[in-house]
Amino acid sequence: MIGTLDPRVATAAGRVARSRSVMPAAGLVALLALLAPLVGCATNPVTGRRELSLVSAGKEESIGREGYGAVVAEYGSYGDSSVQRYVNEVGQRLAHVSHLPGLTWHFTVLDDPAVNAFAMPGGYIYVTRGILAHLNSEAQLAGVLGHEIGHVTHRHSAEQLTRQQVAGIGLGVASLMSEAVSKYGGMAQQALGLVFLKFSRTNETEADELGVEYATRAGYDPAEIPSTYAMLKRVSDRAGQRLPGFLSTHPDPGDRETRTGALAQAARAGKNGLTVRHAEYVHGLEGMIFGDDPRQGYFEGDDFYHPTMGFAMSFPAGWKHANTRTAVTATAPEDRAGMQVTLADAGTATPGAFVAGLTASGKLTAARGGSETLDGLTAWVGRVTVPGDGGTERVLAAAFIRLSPGQMVQILGRSAQPDDADFRQVLASARSFRALEDPARLKPAPERVRVTSVATPGTFSAVVGGLGPQGLDLEGTAILNNRQAGDALARGDLLKTVLPARLH
Repeated sequence: MIGTLDPRVATAAGRVARSRSVMPAAGLVALLALLAPLVGCATNPVTGRRELSLVSAGKEESIGREGYGAVVAEYGSYGDSSVQRYVNEVGQRLAHVSHLPGLTWHFTVLDDPAVNAFAMPGGYIYVTRGILAHLNSEAQLAGVLGHEIGHVTHRHSAEQLTRQQVAGIGLGVASLMSEAVSKYGGMAQQALGLVFLKFSRTNETEADELGVEYATRAGYDPAEIPSTYAMLKRVSDRAGQRLPGFLSTHPDPGDRETRTGALAQAARAGKNGLTVRHAEYVHGLEGMIFGDDPRQGYFEGDDFYHPTMGFAMSFPAGWKHANTRTAVTATAPEDRAGMQVTLADAGTATPGAFVAGLTASGKLTAARGGSETLDGLTAWVGRVTVPGDGGTERVLAAAFIRLSPGQMVQILGRSAQPDDADFRQVLASARSFRALEDPARLKPAPERVRVTSVATPGTFSAVVGGLGPQGLDLEGTAILNNRQAGDALARGDLLKTVLPARLH
């Protein structure tokens, strides 16, 4: 995946070889600009209590609205409109019974394989196609959306922003706002850090409770919710990301499974006809893209192919690669060097004219290189000097390549010393840039979810093993179905598997 970033080389240089962030730097700057607060109190919609808040409800809505564009730019919106409509319908049903039914709510499915969901202030809720594929009923989806709605209605983001700002503005000012803050004295930072961890964990507990409450109010069976946390724990363990509960800013999924089970039992007591919709939900996953979408770029060894944009290039051997919707990056061992490929907002300028314009505007203090032709494409390749803070400068390896009339590819790299071996490897990689013309590579097929009905009873492992080539191993497929390998499957049971991708 690759998209347009800030065309200023100075900004891009600061991002070279960094790991993926939640949102692009431009979006983050826009959000931070919205956080200039006015001290005041606000009523918590859930508790009805007045709370110290540096972020008003109107400011929350502004943050969410501005953040929407940044989130979609980074992760992309999933292209299946029927899936978007379905998730929005379920979400609106839950929002209607929440503590903020009059808020304008937005529910978006992101085109990302991660198993994730999150909320932004002002009623902006996001779920990934990755988590949708791992759920097994509409009631489970309702639990996920209800949890995220709970973060918004309980104003958790406003609480966190308020605490961060109180902690960062100095105790002299903080003490004027709250005697509870002023008493921390010289240990304020450490103490506040512990309080923040506690409140973050408390926030998650509150959101769990509200998720069960909202799902039940909307007519869903909350007994489906605990299995979501069982799935999340298995996904986390399999990915090697397991953290002890006391070290995590979120309660351990295992603890949450037990707690939400008790909450669900109490919430559904005396209620009949609660909705689950297992079969309808699972059938709706048929054909959903699973995993990384190779049409947005993929690696084979050190070679990178981008079918949608129609180019290929080779990265230095042994460097670690990453491909996101906005950039492709590569980092040398021990982070001694790195490079990044993005799109530059260059209009119709030639590569040479674009570099000259950056120099004339002061965004570059020097540029040494020249025009080249790379596989028939017009390019400028060389080294540029970027001004930094306090009069400092940074020399970067650089290439600007006109891929099409509307697309200028920008390649920037940094190393320990200009013109060292890593610096030269970046330039060699840039010069490997070429048009992708192999018809087979131009039309790859991503992994997709396949839904089948069990024809012959047997154990989960036996049934899955008889279904032909799989894109996931047995354990991955078991997690996808919230099953164990030894579970018995009956005739007619629905089973999700993943069809393998085809790259060429």
